[in-house]
Amino acid sequence: MDDNVFDLQLNGRLGPGERFDKRNGLSFVVFDALSELHFVRHGFSTRPGGVSRGWYESLDLSYARGDVKEDVDENFRRVAAFFGTSPDRIVCGYQTHTDYVRHVSREDAGKGVTRKRDYTDVDGLITDEPGLLLMTSHSDCTPLYFVDPRHRAIGLSHSGWKGTLAGIGQVTVRAMHEAFGTDPADIIAAVGPCACGHCYEVGPEVAEAFTAKYGPARIGDPEGEDVFLYPRDNGKYLLDQKAANVYIMKLAGISREQITVSGLCTMEEDRLFYSHRRMGERRGNLGAFLMLEEQD
Repeated sequence: MDDNVFDLQLNGRLGPGERFDKRNGLSFVVFDALSELHFVRHGFSTRPGGVSRGWYESLDLSYARGDVKEDVDENFRRVAAFFGTSPDRIVCGYQTHTDYVRHVSREDAGKGVTRKRDYTDVDGLITDEPGLLLMTSHSDCTPLYFVDPRHRAIGLSHSGWKGTLAGIGQVTVRAMHEAFGTDPADIIAAVGPCACGHCYEVGPEVAEAFTAKYGPARIGDPEGEDVFLYPRDNGKYLLDQKAANVYIMKLAGISREQITVSGLCTMEEDRLFYSHRRMGERRGNLGAFLMLEEQD
């Protein structure tokens, strides 16, 4: 993608503290608050810079959607190089829209890329092991980043509406506390690109489930605090996944000032992102990545 087109398309759409890291032909969405923590590397992939063809064009990161394996292998090699590592250091979730969070170690290195996974139903990953590149897959669902600077521990979660309803952000924080002693007040967090609140429509049964769990005050005026459901004239609702996950992070004890929120929408930015709701099954997958630097 030509950089002029790239920049023009995104003019004014990046959120505060959000930018692109463009290197070696790849462009990742990154957040200043995480970049300032020099012991972590992170990013959210965009489509340019890979070798996949057709509707997978071009940086498809999925072996499960029918893409050519050798092309996906090369895409992962490029991504790993971007983060200064190799594909056999990546650890992937096994996402089924659960709230299950797995504590991974060096024994899990490569699972989902160079090795088969020996687990299922994993939508969140946590570790304090340097050198493991955590990955969750996305194509409209929300990536959630968590960094504990005091204990040098990290968490990365995939949150669709089911995961958001289940409070996977809160579950991830709890898992980090139990595994590493993380105090939620210390966490630096980010909510990555996903289908935004202007685009992501859900049925009344989903809205009812959210209000049953989080209260009726979550529906209403877009200017209201911690509102993330908006009724439509067709009887359905718009769900603001970003606002919902910020609310859940706050419930977990993370200060709002320590949460960066992406301004990008995967449904709107078709040149940059795969979107299940826009493209259906003929698409690739994006990746959210988070890694602790290896110590000398």
